[in-house]
Amino acid sequence: MDELAKLAEANQMEVVGRSWQNLETIVTGTYFGLGKINEIKHLAKELHATVIIINDELTPTQIRNLEKMTKLSILDRTELILEIFSNRVRTKQAKLQVQLARLQYELPRLHPSENRLDQQRGSGGGFNNRGAGETKLELNRRTIQQQISNIKKDLKKINQQEIIKATQRNNSFLPQVALVGYTNSGKSTTLNNLLNEYSKSADKKQVFTKDMLFATLDTHVRRIDLENKLSFIISDTVGFVSNLPHNLIESFKATLQEVRDADLIINVVDASDPNILQMIQTTTKVLDELQIGDVPIITAFNKVDKTDRSYPQIEGNGNILYSAKDPESIRLLAKLIQKKIFSNLQVVELFLPLQMGDKLNYLHTHGQVIEEKYQDNGIYIKTKICKKIADKFAKYNYKSK
Repeated sequence: MDELAKLAEANQMEVVGRSWQNLETIVTGTYFGLGKINEIKHLAKELHATVIIINDELTPTQIRNLEKMTKLSILDRTELILEIFSNRVRTKQAKLQVQLARLQYELPRLHPSENRLDQQRGSGGGFNNRGAGETKLELNRRTIQQQISNIKKDLKKINQQEIIKATQRNNSFLPQVALVGYTNSGKSTTLNNLLNEYSKSADKKQVFTKDMLFATLDTHVRRIDLENKLSFIISDTVGFVSNLPHNLIESFKATLQEVRDADLIINVVDASDPNILQMIQTTTKVLDELQIGDVPIITAFNKVDKTDRSYPQIEGNGNILYSAKDPESIRLLAKLIQKKIFSNLQVVELFLPLQMGDKLNYLHTHGQVIEEKYQDNGIYIKTKICKKIADKFAKYNYKSK
């Protein structure tokens, strides 16, 4: 219920009251019992409320019946989240994904009672014999189904473009790190301060942050250049929330490609939140739905400055207690990332022809050059690189010359 209130506030709504009911089973037609509905109706009138938000996804029938009985607008949890996403997304891909999820939510909620036209069926079963109201309903369904089909086609084209970009990042051989976690856990702040610490043009690459659920919904990808010439790609993905609508998860699977391609996942957790275990479980559940393989995961307990725990410090096998606003914490996090993704670096000796300056630049960009000597017939290089790059340069191995 606290989370629902925060979601409402994120949708620019003022929460004036709350109510709940303990029942063995949900009432099929109205969700709540009749007595509770009357209580909510009177409470809403006293508090001058205009909308009732239900902390669950309701059936079309339940929404219609509750609106009829309370004379107020009913918003279920799913539609509330869809509204937030609709208002916040910026990229074309994300806008289409949200529009698709909304249409898939609305399609089963079309109902003949919403039409003022005649809804009596004709004697035959064909489309031409139906009443005017039902004809309009069928047209509405066909229109939405056609819109869904068109959006899926547009998304397929965009997703193919994103796959090409992802492939290019993979071909760069730079390790990829994905920030995941509950919304408002501090992923974007973590990214921004990694940029502040390790990027010369950090002010041009900052991601919007605000103490609010779903402050950012688009995926942001940045490059981090560590002081020892090691670099990696880091992505800040959309935040999760409990009971995230299934259609949204399906729609955003392409956007979350960054997570599936990652060499390391950092699960950012708000250590100051009393519901921390539920948040970890929610993130784990979404990652399972995305069919993430055996990708290493760091659990990063952020906002420890709001608790009585000491920070920054490493706990257990790679977990970190830190504050995303603390420079020392960010440096320790960077060291932990480096340890996780560069542990398989190899020291190799290469000998490149003099005319292969582009290959030399590549090694400087994607590896840690230890020694470099120009000779009459080529360039001797001693460098620390990952196995993928070492294999790529195998024919230039110095010891085989």
